[in-house]
Amino acid sequence: MAEVTEFMKSKIVQDFTADIRQYNLGPLWEAIPALMHKSPEPHAQAYLWKGSLLEKKLLEAAQIFTPDRGGERRAIYLQNPGLDYRQPWGWASTTQTLYAAVQLLQPGEVAPSHRHSQNALRFITKGEGAYSIVQGERIFMEEGDFLITPKNLWHGHGHEGTKPMIWTDILDIPTIYALGGTFFENYPERIEQPKVPDNFGSQRYAAGMLRPVSDRNPSVAPLGSYKWEHTYKAIESLSQFEPDLFEGYAVEFINPSTGKTANPTIAAWIQKFPKGFRTKAQRHTSASIHQVYKGSGYSIINGVRFDWEEGDFFCVPNWAWVEHVAAEDTYFFTTNDLPIMEKFDIEKQEAYERNNGQQEVTSEFKPLLP
Repeated sequence: MAEVTEFMKSKIVQDFTADIRQYNLGPLWEAIPALMHKSPEPHAQAYLWKGSLLEKKLLEAAQIFTPDRGGERRAIYLQNPGLDYRQPWGWASTTQTLYAAVQLLQPGEVAPSHRHSQNALRFITKGEGAYSIVQGERIFMEEGDFLITPKNLWHGHGHEGTKPMIWTDILDIPTIYALGGTFFENYPERIEQPKVPDNFGSQRYAAGMLRPVSDRNPSVAPLGSYKWEHTYKAIESLSQFEPDLFEGYAVEFINPSTGKTANPTIAAWIQKFPKGFRTKAQRHTSASIHQVYKGSGYSIINGVRFDWEEGDFFCVPNWAWVEHVAAEDTYFFTTNDLPIMEKFDIEKQEAYERNNGQQEVTSEFKPLLP
């Protein structure tokens, strides 16, 4: 082996490598160790963003930017420091594949309608009175609601309430950018006008997962809004039983006409961890973004402790060991790229076998604060 290594460093090999590279050719014999790892080595880092910082910066942004002054949306995205080298704009990457942002809409404002080839979803965290209009349906948003906007659907936002409205946006921007499939189009008018009654989908699915017979045929978004009251009821009912050792209590948002994920490339669910509960550690090919909707505690990611509280966000890179510990009853809004990994048939998961499935803490993460 040493002989092979020495040969690869030899002048004849290095000179030939330099020779072919001037013709925009590459030497696989040198590249393969860096390109084909024995296991995933993502550039994304485990990271945590404080909710207090995000809200502070959103309110500051509200004094500077409005939808009428350009920019389409008043949104601040969570840039993973390990992916900041991606140009332009770090591809707005929170993980290798997904974008996460917090968005603020003030009373009386309108965010113009547009559509794009990226899939989008939203989780409402603060306020009332604002709506999204998607394909002619006004969907009024309340705290805890989950909304979807699959690719190429017209969508805009308006606010008829009296208090600022804040929500989380998750899109597959980095994935679509990397694939070279980005398309974007502004609506001909400022904002799309209603074509069906307000909250049409939620009323058609008022009984939860009892679907109208007409939706037996697959549809891209038969239900655009998943109300918190139904989600909460489902997860509390599940809490009567033993929790999953790795995920706690978790319910997934699905498309009721297909049974698959509500968005084709992004999985989303609500997780509950009872006070004092500690999950077993695991790792998987898919990467995840967690928003602490309610509660407090900490997570251990590859031996590093990340303390979190209500409003915080943190991301877990691909193939990173992770476990969660709840200091009080805690609810996560969790998203991941599991559907992407499954489409490529590369999803793999593994349980941590040492120390009764729990990691040792080697250091603590210190969040950036002003």
